[in-house]
Parts: sequence; structure tokens; C-alpha cells
Amino acid sequence: MHIFEFNGLIQLPWWGIVAVALGLTHVTIAAVTIYLHRHQAHRALELHALPSHFFRFWLWLTTGMITKEWAAVHRKHHARCETRDDPHSPQIFGIKKVLFNGAGLYRIACRQREDIAKYGHGTPDDWLERQIYDRHNSWGIALMLVLDMLLFGWGGLAIWAVQMIWIPLFAAGVINGIGHYWGYRNFESEDASTNILPWGLLIGGEELHNNHHTFGASAKLSYHWFEFDIGWMYIRMLELIGLARVRKVAPKLARARGDCQLDFDRLQAIIANRYALAARFARELVVACQDELAHARQALPDYAARNLPAKMKRWLKQEEKDTSPAERLELARLLDHSPTLKTVYTMRQELSCLWARSSLSREQLLQELQNWCTRAEASGIAALQRFSLDLRQVALV
Repeated sequence: MHIFEFNGLIQLPWWGIVAVALGLTHVTIAAVTIYLHRHQAHRALELHALPSHFFRFWLWLTTGMITKEWAAVHRKHHARCETRDDPHSPQIFGIKKVLFNGAGLYRIACRQREDIAKYGHGTPDDWLERQIYDRHNSWGIALMLVLDMLLFGWGGLAIWAVQMIWIPLFAAGVINGIGHYWGYRNFESEDASTNILPWGLLIGGEELHNNHHTFGASAKLSYHWFEFDIGWMYIRMLELIGLARVRKVAPKLARARGDCQLDFDRLQAIIANRYALAARFARELVVACQDELAHARQALPDYAARNLPAKMKRWLKQEEKDTSPAERLELARLLDHSPTLKTVYTMRQELSCLWARSSLSREQLLQELQNWCTRAEASGIAALQRFSLDLRQVALV
């Protein structure tokens, strides 16, 4: 009878159990996003030994995940995104499978030992990793169960269950699934990644997944002023007390003072911010072409694009190869109807070709950029001329 009345060392009401469960799972989320993701997989920041060892220990207790395996699977995901070799793409496996069986896909990927060796370089390989965390990765989970029940009694069992399901559900399911299926896109990166919400609170900032895939090496996942990344807030706090050092964040565009002469620094700024510039091009040129789009809707009454401005904005943000075959036919008919829209779209695709031509020397790329600006300024399209002049003054901050 006493066994069933066991309440643990700390007695809590039901809402206290909920609060503790959410608090402990939030620590796990912070460990995943700061340590596994941004520090280990992408090397976006350096961590002092104190938080690094704490995060390793905590993840051993709450997930049993091995650092080398997690980093390798995630790096392969970036290298093979949305292809048959992607460990967990909902575009390949379907949203239902990734959302509800993301942990299973992760375990399958971990069994590919050649991939783990190939992509798992640079991860911890000390005595603790080899003899404890890797060799006995299930021990931590068992120890966590004992500690939870010792502290909170039968309520601790509920806390432990929530801890065990949190990462498989939210990281393996929601981020890998919904984060490549539903949501908004700031940038037309070469994958299906989306931002689930502009506020990265529940999953440590990982909600801003499209931003991450666009700037993979950035320690900060938010980009626009209205986006909030709580993981970045924690990193800045660690940095302020000397326990972390940020190595890289997403570059930001600014307007340089002085002349409009293109040089190698501005070329570098343009290439580094190509996705942001593509989004800006689409936003500004669609607004400037509203009359052209309105005329197209009137002249093509059977035209399928009811949300034509939104579609045109997406077409201008992405490269031609990323436009579906069905929409290419729709786009071609629109461009045949409007020479202005055709010029705008053609110039946008030429800009993509320019910053993707890695075989050219810096001097050749600079000349190509100069030629593009000259033609844009001679196009007679005011918005295109303004964009070209702004391009001549870009700088990184």
C-alpha cells in the first residue's frame, strides 16, 4: 500500500508536475539546439568545457543520443536535402511518416556506419564519450527515470515519459517534418525548408528552419526584426559570461556610403547575401509591376493564377529550375503577354546565373555584375534601375 502512495522527496500539485516537465524538456531542447546543432553539427560557435560537458551529460540522461551520430545524420541531411539520400525528408518519405516516425528514420540513419564515419568528424572522442555516453547510452535514460521518481514519486514517471517523447516528437517529427512541409519562407533556398513560426520559443529557435537552411553556418536562426530565437538569446548570455564564442552569424546587407563603383568587396557582399537579395528583388519588383499583373489578369480571363502577385513573387525569388513544370507553363504564358514582366524575370534569372558561376575568376564575375547593372539601368523599368543602383552600394555588416 505504501508503494502506491509513494510521493517522492518533493511533493507537487498537478500543475507543478506540468511546470517541472516543461522546464526539464526545455533544458533538453536548449542542449540540442545549442550543443548538438549549432556547436557540433555546424561549428557556428565555440563552447567552453563547462556548458559543453553539461549538455553532453544532460542529453545522455534525457535522450541517449550519441553526439557523433546526431551530427552525422544532420550534416547528411544538409548535404543530401530533399533527395533519396536525405535521412528524413517529408518530400521523399511523406509528412505522416516523418512527423510520427521521425525517431525511427533517425535510428535507420544511425545504422549507416559509413555515413556516420564520413559526416561525424570532429565530434568528441574522449574517454567519457567512448566508455560511457556511446557504449552505455541507455544507462542515462534509466538513471533519469530513477531520479525523477525519487524526487517526484509517481509524478516523476509522468515527467520522465514527457522527457522521453519530447525530442522524438518535436525535433525528429515537427522540425524535420513540418519544417520541410508547412510554414512561411523568407528565402527560396534549394530545399523545401520553412519557418514554422516567427517565434522560436518551444523548440529553442529551431522553428526558424528556412532561415537555418539558408544560412547553415549561422549561430543565430532569426533574420527579420519580428523573429525571435530563444536559443540565440541563451548563446548571447553564455558569450557574455565567457562560456561561448560566436564564430559566424548570417550576413546582413547595408548601404555603403560613398560612390557607386562596384568592387570585390561589394561582389563578395552580393554573393554572400544572394538569397536575401533574391527575396528583396521579388518584393520590390512585384510591387512595381502591379499594373502589369492587373492587365495580365484582364487579358487572360481563363488564367489559373488567382493569386498572381503572390505567385509572381515566388517565381522571382526562386531559380527557374525550382519552379514546377506546371507552373512553368503558367509563367511562360504570362511572360509572353508582358514584355516588362519578361524583362524583369529574365534579369532575375541572369542574376542567379551570375552568383552561381563559381568557375569564373573574381575579375570575370565583377565584369559580369557590371554588365548586368548597366543593362538593368538601361531597361527603362524604374524599379529595376533602383535595384541596380542599390546593388552598387551594398555592404556587409
